[in-house]
Amino acid sequence: MALSTGPTPLRVLVADADENVRQTIDEVLADLGIADEIEFAHDGAEASRMYEQSHHGLVVLDADLPIVDGIEICRRIREIDEDRETFVLFLTERDHPEMLETLLDAGGDEFIATPMTSEDFRARMLVSRRRIAQGIAQRRAEVELADARRLSAIGETTLSLQHEINNPLSALLGNAELLKMEFDERGERNELIEVIYEQAVRIADVVRRLRRLKNPESVDYVGGARIINFWTDRAS
Repeated sequence: MALSTGPTPLRVLVADADENVRQTIDEVLADLGIADEIEFAHDGAEASRMYEQSHHGLVVLDADLPIVDGIEICRRIREIDEDRETFVLFLTERDHPEMLETLLDAGGDEFIATPMTSEDFRARMLVSRRRIAQGIAQRRAEVELADARRLSAIGETTLSLQHEINNPLSALLGNAELLKMEFDERGERNELIEVIYEQAVRIADVVRRLRRLKNPESVDYVGGARIINFWTDRAS
């Protein structure tokens, strides 16, 4: 995940050709404690390369970057960042409605008109920081909901399997045990009956583990498939 969780500072990429702008942003982010690490790009090509390497949580992006403009860089970020975990803040000299619509369509989250003062940027970052935190909380809730649905589905499947397997399994075990006892009474052994009995006991053990399965984990299986591991579940 590109964004940090909770109050942990973000990895930040600042892409602007103006050194004064980069310095202003650096000072404000440091003062607010938002940035854990800040990287600076002077043009679009450099910004694109840096983001591909680090997937920053916050990108401050000049819309008019040289070589490759910020709008194209934002589109590239969204191609990589399909879940929109990176927050993109545009700097733009053109704040008319058509330009702002273009920035949003490219995948921008927020913008600030330039030239700007450090107070302007600080105020916009305070708003953006809240939106970033809300985004993190929403994604965390979505993950928890998906986990809850997965566990619910596993529980329903487990109940169905128990119901469908228990009755025929009980009959199989009972009859196999009776046959085994008959041979034992005659002092004889029947390897086929013993194999049937042992495998039925093994199936019964799997059903018991299904009943106790609460923290399922999947493992690699033959042919690249993945299966639920019944044997190391914490609840067993």
